[in-house]
Amino acid sequence: IPAADRYNLMPSLHRWVVRNAFAFLSQASNQQGNAIADMFFINLSGASVGDDKFTAYVTEQLQLHNLQPSMIGFEITETAVIANLHSAVSFIKQVRQLGAHVALDDFGAGLSTFSYLKQIPADYLKIDGSFVRNMLNDPMDHAIVDAINRVGHVAGLKTIAEFVESDAIRQRLAEIGV
Repeated sequence: IPAADRYNLMPSLHRWVVRNAFAFLSQASNQQGNAIADMFFINLSGASVGDDKFTAYVTEQLQLHNLQPSMIGFEITETAVIANLHSAVSFIKQVRQLGAHVALDDFGAGLSTFSYLKQIPADYLKIDGSFVRNMLNDPMDHAIVDAINRVGHVAGLKTIAEFVESDAIRQRLAEIGV
């Protein structure tokens, strides 16, 4: 991935991922009689989000594979969104208009300023696992997870935690509304 990033190949790589993931989901839906009800997320880089033709490609692939956009989500890291704010917001608005979802990934680990949440029309906020992993033993990590969750909810976002490695962590997250 670093080499693909360095040589500006990420948009091509993401097109391959979208095409193959959508083909797989279409085939699985057909085999199960459209019984797939889960949501599937695809990670994207800033280069793909900044590619003004990428949304058209996603739209084309959704139609080609006859997929419901609501079963697709795209994860974009907080730093990629902030680094390409105008392009990222445009991409997010366009895919959400299609009916797909967007998650801000690794929130809290990068540039993390809550003020950006007012500008980014995402659906989900993924709390970085570095805070979640030790939240039961570290009051600061717990407070950060709780704060991100609260601000996310005020912004109208659903929150997801990364690195939920035990039932105790899962239970505590559920108690605070993640």
